[in-house]
Amino acid sequence: MTARLRSLVVLLALVGAAPAHAATPDPVVPRGGRCAAAPDSTLSALHASGMSFPDFVAAAKARREGWLRLADSAVVSDALATRARALASAGAGAWRLLVVAVDSCGDSMNTVPYAAKVAALAGVSLRIVHPREGRAVRLLHRSLDGRTATPTYVLLDPSGAERGCLVEQPRALREWSSAERSRASLDSVHAGIRAFYAKDQGASMALEVVELLEAALAGRTMCDRGVAK
Repeated sequence: MTARLRSLVVLLALVGAAPAHAATPDPVVPRGGRCAAAPDSTLSALHASGMSFPDFVAAAKARREGWLRLADSAVVSDALATRARALASAGAGAWRLLVVAVDSCGDSMNTVPYAAKVAALAGVSLRIVHPREGRAVRLLHRSLDGRTATPTYVLLDPSGAERGCLVEQPRALREWSSAERSRASLDSVHAGIRAFYAKDQGASMALEVVELLEAALAGRTMCDRGVAK
């Protein structure tokens, strides 16, 4: 078995490894610095200018069939749905999730529908902006290997302060892909990413969005991001 194949096997073994009923994790301290703690009117305005998920899907041109299919078929496990609804009862409805995404991005297509499902269950207002308008957000929230990337998710509390982030991919995939980019061809990395999403079916992203909200409502921050290189 080649080293690349072994790496892909390990990645796929991680899919679904975290149970849907997992306890809220300890906070993830940003690798590129802490998330903003003060209200940010720019982020609030950017969120307000964004599109709802249904409107974004309706307007999608690139990967349109995939967006429509996942918007219709994306599901969240019963256990995660229960946790998301509990967040709504705990006041998550006053929180907002800003997403920088573009219809041509495979990572966006394979994660945003599940994030939107969790946000709807939790009563969180999710809005999507184009990378052009969200450039400053992407510059501050880079992938683990230092790239600007889509999708980029930023959680805002009721005051507009940034209280967490997710960049590009769910945890297991972003850690694998950021390491793999330095030692494998881009074709190989993309093949691994496609295999992950095909097997995972959005479960990892849904879990991480729930964890992000649970941590934030408990006063902790999850924001795993890199820095420019």
